[in-house]
Order: sequence, then structure tokens, then C-alpha cells
Amino acid sequence: MNHDDNRKIILVNVSGPDCPGITSRLMKIISLYSVDVLDMGQAVTHGLLSLSFVLGLNSDEKNANGNVLKDLLFEANLMGLTLSYKVVEQTINTPEMEGEKFIVTCVSPMIITASFIADLSSILAHYKINIERIDKVSPREFSSMEITTSIPINLDMKELKEDLMKVSTNHRIDVAFLKDNVFRRNKRLIVFDMDSTLIQTEVIDELADLCGVGDEVKKITHQAMNGEIDFDASLRKRVSKLKGLDTTRMHEVLEKLPLTPGVEEFLKTIKTLGYKVALISGGFSFFADALKSKLGLDYAFANELEIIDGKLTGNVTGTIVNANQKAILVKLIAQQENISLEQVVAIGDGANDLPMLATAGLGIAFHAKDIVKKEAQQHLSHGPMTSILYFLGIPGPAKK
Repeated sequence: MNHDDNRKIILVNVSGPDCPGITSRLMKIISLYSVDVLDMGQAVTHGLLSLSFVLGLNSDEKNANGNVLKDLLFEANLMGLTLSYKVVEQTINTPEMEGEKFIVTCVSPMIITASFIADLSSILAHYKINIERIDKVSPREFSSMEITTSIPINLDMKELKEDLMKVSTNHRIDVAFLKDNVFRRNKRLIVFDMDSTLIQTEVIDELADLCGVGDEVKKITHQAMNGEIDFDASLRKRVSKLKGLDTTRMHEVLEKLPLTPGVEEFLKTIKTLGYKVALISGGFSFFADALKSKLGLDYAFANELEIIDGKLTGNVTGTIVNANQKAILVKLIAQQENISLEQVVAIGDGANDLPMLATAGLGIAFHAKDIVKKEAQQHLSHGPMTSILYFLGIPGPAKK
């Protein structure tokens, strides 16, 4: 690059219908004049191109400088494009040159609305977060977008998250605020909770209904998932009420388990891309192992119900898969697969999932309790499981 302090810095803007070859033709002209390109950006919206680049023109080559701009104007006109330019300051300190880069991913079950964008951008402006680029991600309708931002130093991330959550809730559009680093699009392991995450029910509540103690057990389950009581104690108390249940009734529950909307499409997509998938549940291995087989998962860990003579004894055996054990198992699976924890995505809904969500590089509270949404890195509360694909930088489910 030529470092002439007296050169002119020219910002060139090109707009019009997009087609292949535009950048190539313009850059060839610039290269013929040996002019430095100092910066460049491009976006296409609804088939219309917006291309900008910054040129450094040497002050002692007035004739050549004029010719490069004249030739660029002529070539743009031939392509049916509008080209304009202006002299700008040589030293510009723009917001995108400072702070870290973050991606704001927005996914709507319906469409992205103008009122949502207005509220979201107002929050970003309030925190002095600069928008550098906005891209539509969904292939057809405008239901998702990625906003590339640069954040100021010493940003209060907790307050920002609370405000983003309010906008998300008010508009029923999911919002994730993700650090734009090498790991964002390089996840390799997905870890699911089972009850109320991979499936739409709590298995122990279904079993309790068969024993006639459904309301009592559901109350304990609710308290445990909200972190109001110790998980181990609550599990033993709930399982004790299942004593005497015939294991044939467990098969009845298994056959009726409702998968969460979007789960099968989500799994098909990530498995096609080579992800490993694990199920780590505070529920029961009878059901976790069946789902592992049905859905083609790589790992399944859950609690073991004691069975004697074809009936539940009301006890659990072995190590209880509680909150801490879930986090340990995430680390063990990542180690087994030689995967960095930054490349792990954990998805859960209950308080006992929080250590697991915190251990993973990306922890997502999925249609979760309020306490979990507040503590988790990210949350998804409005769309199906496939919405998480956009958080991973994947533009929607694999085609059938």
C-alpha cells in the first residue's frame, strides 16, 4: 500500500440491480490505475446491490485520479448502476473499529415486524452498540435476520440481556446475542435435556397419573424445575410414589410420548452436518434409551429405576443424574469426542439444567421457566426447535 499522507480518500457508492461480475469489472479498472483499496463492504437486499469501497488517490497523479473515477462512472453506467463518490477524512475512527463483534440473531415464528426492529434497534442505540450489517437469513419469508454489531468497552451485558428479553417477550420473537468468534459456526456437539425439551411432557408426571398420584407428583416436579427444592430429594420422593407400577404401563407411556415440534427436522439437519448428539436427563433411562434408538442419538444418560419381578420398587439405583452430574457428563462426552467445550450446545428448560447450560459454549433455555431464562446465556421461547438452527448460523432445516 502506498502511504502518501497527502493523498485523497474517496468513498465510492454503487447501487442498482445485482448480477454476477459487477465487483470484478469495477476492481479491474481500479487495478489498472494501481489505486489502493482501503476498505470495502457489500450487501444485497431484495435483488438490489449496495456496494461501497474506499480508494486512496495520490495527490501527485491528478490526471490518473480523474481517469479512474471517470472510467468507474462509465463502467457502472454500462451495467445499469448508479455510482457516486465523495472525499472523506483520511483518518476515521468508526465504532466498528472498537470493541468486540457480536451477532444479534432474531427468529420469528411468523415474520419480523417493523415495530420489533424499531424497539430492538432502539435498545442497541441506548447501549451504544453500533449496527454494521443486517442480513436476512431465512430463504423465503422475512422471518429471521442476523445483525452484525460492534459493542463498546465495559458494556453491561446483564442489563442488555434483560432489555433484549423484554423485547423478545413483547413481540414473541426470539433474540440471541452471540459473540462473533471462530466457534460461533463451528459447533460439533448438541446436548439435550429430555423432559419438556426433547419431548413435550414430564415422564414422571405421566407415570404418576397411572398410579393415581399425578397432582401430588406434578407439584413436586414444578418445585424441582424452578429450583425451589433439592433435585435428588425430590426425585427420590416422587419415585417412591411409583412403587408397585407394572413395567408394561411404562411401555404405554413410551408409545405416547409427544416429541417437541421441530425436533426431528432439527436432528436431521445437524446430523447431516456431522454433529454428535447426546441426551442427558434427570428422567429415566428406560425412556432415554428408547429415544436414543428412535432418533439415532449418539449418547443417552438418565436415572435407573429399580425393577423387581416386573414392578417398580419405588427406588432409583446408581448415581443420580442431577444438575452437577449433567455438567460433568457434558465435559466427559466432549472429552471423549475430542471436542472443545466452546463447540458444545446445551439445550434445557429446568433449573437442574443450568450448570449444563453454563458448561457449554452455547447454553439455550428452551421454552424454559423464568428463573432459567434469566440465568442462561440465551433463550428461545417462541419458535419450534428448528429456530435454534439460526443461532448456529444454519439457514433453516435440511430439505426433505
